[in-house]
Parts: sequence; structure tokens; C-alpha cells
Amino acid sequence: MDICPKCGLPLQACVCEEIAKTEQRIQIQTIKKKFGKVNTVVSGFQDVDLKTIAKSLKQELACGGTAKDNVVELQGDHRVNVVRALVKLGFSEETIEKV
Repeated sequence: MDICPKCGLPLQACVCEEIAKTEQRIQIQTIKKKFGKVNTVVSGFQDVDLKTIAKSLKQELACGGTAKDNVVELQGDHRVNVVRALVKLGFSEETIEKV
């Protein structure tokens, strides 16, 4: 049986990621890229699996994107729908801020 190094619970019962999700200060903004394309940037992630979050957001919003440097970039303007998708993933709506 493996033990989580952070909380000391077995890995099946580990709650570290759930606790980390409630402590995030997430910011959502849009930026203009080359040729006038608009991307939605979701930043402020710490101690969570960024690849899984990016994959879930891309599936939920039906768009392309990438995850790098604790930032998720989504193709297109998804400021309204990203909040709903993040809440669905377990993040607190009060900690999500649109810039």
C-alpha cells in the first residue's frame, strides 16, 4: 500500500488535490495572437495535475489548447464557459477571477 507524502493517507484515500483545488487563485483572460486569433488563458494553478485539467477543459469546450508553465491556453474566446467548466471540475467559483 502506497502512502501519500503530503497528507500521510493511502493513495486511494488521498485528498491533497481536492484541498489544493479549493485554495487556488485562478485568473481567466483573453489575449490576441498572430493574425488576430484570440486565445483564452487560464492561469494561477499550483499543486494540481495541469495536463488532466487542460484535457478536461478542451473536451468540455470543444477546442484545442495546451498546458505549459502552470498556464492553460485554449483556442478561442471561452471566458464565460471556462468558469462553468472549472466549477464542474471541483474548483470554487469564488476563487475564479476574470481579468
